[in-house]
Amino acid sequence: MLRFNFQNDDSNLNRQGAARHLSDTEFIENEIKRFLASERRRNMITGIQYYRGKHDILHRRREMIGAEGKLEEVKNLPNNRIVDNQYKKMVDQKTNYFLGQPFTVQTDSDRYSKLLKNIFTRKFLRLLKNVGENSFNCGIGWLFIHYNDTGDLTFKRLKPYEVIPGWADEEHSRLDYAIRIYEVVDGSGRDEKIVQKVEVYHASGISRFVFDGAKLKPDPAFPAHEPYFIMGDEGYNWERLPLIPFKYNSDEIPLILNVKSLQDGLNLILSNFQNNMEEDSRNTILVIINYDGENLGEFRKNLATFGAVKTRSVDGAKGGVEALQVEVNAENYKAIIEVFRKAIIENAMGFDAKEVQLGRQSNEMNIQSMYSDVDLDANKMETEYQASFEDLLYFVNLHLANMGAGDFEGEEVEITFNRDMLMSESDAITNVKNSLGILSNETLLAQHPWVDDVQIEKSRIESEKTQARKEQEAQQYGDAFNQL
Repeated sequence: MLRFNFQNDDSNLNRQGAARHLSDTEFIENEIKRFLASERRRNMITGIQYYRGKHDILHRRREMIGAEGKLEEVKNLPNNRIVDNQYKKMVDQKTNYFLGQPFTVQTDSDRYSKLLKNIFTRKFLRLLKNVGENSFNCGIGWLFIHYNDTGDLTFKRLKPYEVIPGWADEEHSRLDYAIRIYEVVDGSGRDEKIVQKVEVYHASGISRFVFDGAKLKPDPAFPAHEPYFIMGDEGYNWERLPLIPFKYNSDEIPLILNVKSLQDGLNLILSNFQNNMEEDSRNTILVIINYDGENLGEFRKNLATFGAVKTRSVDGAKGGVEALQVEVNAENYKAIIEVFRKAIIENAMGFDAKEVQLGRQSNEMNIQSMYSDVDLDANKMETEYQASFEDLLYFVNLHLANMGAGDFEGEEVEITFNRDMLMSESDAITNVKNSLGILSNETLLAQHPWVDDVQIEKSRIESEKTQARKEQEAQQYGDAFNQL
């Protein structure tokens, strides 16, 4: 039977391995400083910022070469900052494709299956989808397992750019410790201020501090050290760290690194196109002949204010104003914009549903071809998520065992991620019919496009069969009595 690892709440961090270092606050301080300044964390924040529409183009300035040969900002020219957020579209597309549908839990034990369904509720499915979004934006997502105030097993999503993992191996499959640094608003004084809190997860529980930017100090709002949870008057810790990583890929590389330069290029082309379209005779290059005024600033002001300027004739030469016309070929811009959008889709390993005319070509081969890239990427991600669910089930089984629900430690569980793929229902139904007698009815039900839950559908079929049998028996015996 699985059991909790009981530890007295003595604040002793001098355990084996990396935990020995955690007794030294200087070690934790250095880890925090290194992480806050790391390129890895910057990439995570960039992924989240781009998903929210905060792209580099929003900080763009129009510049020109000044009198000293250096670039200077020009504020009297159009400076559009357009964001066409194809990156967000790719993240949403891939997240919904992989986690848009409820995953299926299959096990030989009906009791175990029902218990897991009570834990993996729709609320958990929503949480897992948000973790998947973190996986794409940051390369990794985190799920923290704990008990709430009512004693229920609860899952909490942690922001990836707040978590510093201390891996026990080069494959990043086991944690020795983890440090979380996050910001809270302290309104206890007259003025609100941002405070950086620190939580250190290790084998002996959780240690809490406040970080002032250089040093760690005790957190006055919490005890210096606590076990992971308390049952009765006893403090308990898990035998493993209750922190589960959900990786986008084995190298934990965020999706933004594959497409950022392309997304920036698309934004720049669109912004330049609008700038060029707005540069008319009132703000573009003009050739002035015999202008009846003092300086160019006055000329621009008169042109912008009145839409007209005064010229004069000098020695028989008539005055005038001519604009240097720069042709803006919209077709060229459209072609470049299309190239960028397709490149973003290809490098993000997504799909463009507009390329397939489903109304005329809704066969299975065309649909599979459209989904080939996103499906290949989802296969790699599913491998990582399957491993994460193994770790997650360890804590679930431990919880069930100690709650007296049963020991399911050796029970086989298959987690199937049902991908949200467009499909030809007629082809799928035909394939199911053609497989009757070759495959089990349960397998065929799982592949039918109209079936969401195999167990529920099996129960419905059995209920209908029972009802039909009763009606047939009632009719048969009723006819017999009528004959008498």
